[in-house]
Amino acid sequence: MKKFSRRTVLSAGTAAAIALALEACAPGGSKTTTATSAAVSTDIASAGNVTLTVWDQNTDGGINTAQTQLNAAFMKEHPKVKIERVTRSFADLKTTLKLALTSKTAPDVVQVNQGYPDMGSFVQGQLIRPVDDYAKLYGWDSYYPQQLLDLNRFTPDGKTWQAGNLYGVSQTGEMVGLYYNKKILADLSLKAPRTISEFEALLPKIKAAGMLPISYGDVEKSPGIHIYGIVQAALAGKQAVSDLVTGKGGAWTDDSSVKAAQTLVDWVDKGYLTSDANGISRDAALAAFNSGKSAFTITGTWQLATVDKALGADAGFLVLAPDSSATPVTTGGEGLAWGITAASKNADAAAAYIDYVTNANASQVLIDTGNLPTVPPKDWAPKPNTLTADIASSWKSVNEGSGMVPYLDYSTPTFYDTLTAAVQELTAKQKSPTEFAAALQADYSAFIGKK
Repeated sequence: MKKFSRRTVLSAGTAAAIALALEACAPGGSKTTTATSAAVSTDIASAGNVTLTVWDQNTDGGINTAQTQLNAAFMKEHPKVKIERVTRSFADLKTTLKLALTSKTAPDVVQVNQGYPDMGSFVQGQLIRPVDDYAKLYGWDSYYPQQLLDLNRFTPDGKTWQAGNLYGVSQTGEMVGLYYNKKILADLSLKAPRTISEFEALLPKIKAAGMLPISYGDVEKSPGIHIYGIVQAALAGKQAVSDLVTGKGGAWTDDSSVKAAQTLVDWVDKGYLTSDANGISRDAALAAFNSGKSAFTITGTWQLATVDKALGADAGFLVLAPDSSATPVTTGGEGLAWGITAASKNADAAAAYIDYVTNANASQVLIDTGNLPTVPPKDWAPKPNTLTADIASSWKSVNEGSGMVPYLDYSTPTFYDTLTAAVQELTAKQKSPTEFAAALQADYSAFIGKK
C-alpha cells in the first residue's frame, strides 16, 4: 500500500523492535536464492549520459516534496544522469504499471506494491529483476532488518512470498491509524480512545453533538482496505489476521472478520461515516477532516505532512488496541518497494538512484518534509506534543509490541480487487457481512488450493 530510511547505524533496540513487529509477516526459515547476474558497479559516470525513467506513487504532499528534493539532489550529484519522473496515484499505478512494464518503452525504476497481486505477478512475468547483487553492493542486506527485506522477496516463479530473491527496498514506514482533532474532542469533553470499544463509545456522543464522527471517502477503493483492516485487527488480533494474510490458517468467514464487517455496516446505519462515501474521494474526505468538519479520519502515516499543515497543534494520531490488550494493533509495515525493471539497460544507475532515495541522508530529508522513514535514525526525537511525536510514539509502540499486520490485499493475486469491491458493496448495503466474508473466502480458498 503506501505506501523512508537508511544507513545511519541503528540502535539495537530500534532494529530489534522493527524486526519483532514484522516477525508475524514472515514465514520462518525463508531462504534467499541470490540472483546471478553480470558484475554490478557503483561507477555510473562511466556509462556516459543516461536517462532514467522513474515511476512512483509519491503524490501526497510531504512525500512529493521529499521526492522532488531527492531527485534534484541526485541529478546535481550525478550530472550525467537525467531523471524522467512519472507520478501516478496508488490506484492508477496498480492499473497502468503492468502495461508499462510490457511496453517497448518500459521505465527503469518503479515502485511495486508487495504481495501476490503486483510484485508476485511481475516476478512471475519476469518484468522486474532481482536486486540481491545490489543489496550486497550497497549494504541494503545489512541495513534493513531481515523481516523488512522478506516483505520484498519472492521465489523466482512468483508463487511464494517472503522467500527467495529480493526485488526491491522500501523508502517509508507505514501504519494505518486514527487522525483526530484534539480541539473537537476537548470541546466535547471527550478523551482520545485507547481501544476499539472506547473508540466506538465516542461515536454516538460526537454524532449527538451535531458533528460527523469519521470522514471517509472510498471512490479510489483502497481506503476500504484501511478502514476494514483497522477494525478487523482490533477485533481479531494480530496473530489471526497475520495468519490469514500469509496463508497460515484461519478463514475470512471467522466470527471476528464477520464482526468487523458488521461494525462498518453499523457505522453506516448510524451516520458515523460520510454519507455516500463510495462517491467521495479520499482527498475530499481528508480535506473535510482537515477543515474541522469531523472528529476523526482513518488513513495512513503518509498523510502526516498534509494533516500537520492543516491542523497544527490540534492534530493527533493513535492506533487502537484490542479490548483485551494494551498493545495497539494495525495494518502497515513499509511502503512500496523501489525495484528495477528487467527491461532497464541502466541497472547500475537505477540501483544508485534507489540507494540515494532510501539512504541515511534521504531519511533525514523525509523526516524534514513530514514523512516516516522505514527505519528512523537512532537520534530521531520529534518535538513533544506534535503530530509527528504522536506518530513516532505509535510507531514505536506497534513495533515493540509486534502489533503490525500485513496489508490485507497481499493475500492472493486477485485479493485487492475482491476486497476493495466487497467493502464498497458492504458499505452500500449491497452485501451483508456474511456475504462479504464469503466473497473474500472464495477468493482466498481458490488461491490456497492451488498452492
